[in-house]
Amino acid sequence: MWLSVALAALAIITTPAMAEETILLHAAGSLRAALTEVAKDFEATGGGKVQAKFGASGLLKDEIAAGAKAEVFASANLEHPQALALEKRSGAVVLFARNRLCALARPGLDVAPASLLDRMLDPQVKLGTSTPKADPSGDYAWDIFHKAEKLKAGTHAVLEKKALQLTGGPTSPPASQGRSIYGELISQGAADIFLTYCTNALAAQRENPAQQIVPLPDVLAVGADYGLTVMNGASAPAHKFALFILSVEGQRTLAKHGFAAPALPQ
Repeated sequence: MWLSVALAALAIITTPAMAEETILLHAAGSLRAALTEVAKDFEATGGGKVQAKFGASGLLKDEIAAGAKAEVFASANLEHPQALALEKRSGAVVLFARNRLCALARPGLDVAPASLLDRMLDPQVKLGTSTPKADPSGDYAWDIFHKAEKLKAGTHAVLEKKALQLTGGPTSPPASQGRSIYGELISQGAADIFLTYCTNALAAQRENPAQQIVPLPDVLAVGADYGLTVMNGASAPAHKFALFILSVEGQRTLAKHGFAAPALPQ
């Protein structure tokens, strides 16, 4: 039921402008592989060419709010697209994917779910995160710190102080072309443990098989809800692309890349 309502909402957000040759997509960096494939599948249907800009969702939201041209915004949280909707810049916000936080660890580090918090607190262990506010991944890492505080008083302050905000900020270095920034940072020794999306950790491990993926224990587990919105004045092909992301084909592609796809039939 919710999906039919969501599809209808996206379809009637605004009166579509005249079709443009290129659909302008702004999307979270963690969606790069999945939405690149979705876009290729959409283009194969003759729906139009998708030009994607991937990055930290908070920075992309700020760009759009400042006047950057965008038609479809796929964020790693719900708050950033909802902020644009509240400003009357876009229409309805639809939950289209879910992710989780994992710990990516350097080869040889003695760490497991049960010992993860102790390793994160170890003064000798470098803890990497993304940048809060600019990138939802950083906000989710801080949610982990809040959960840790409930287990041991003072933990939040320790983790916040030692966390190295290595990605997702306006001046953060980009990854090498086609490479995982998280895997690179672990390989370079910039971090021993990096709190990131499980999908990012899987991509990093594919490039660096010795790197470890450590699931968060239930008491620290944090999920991520991804929101999709279409900007006011977007072209008809842009609306169709948003609907394609929510289609069974689009959702299957997201699931193939490790996301939970809420629009897939149960």
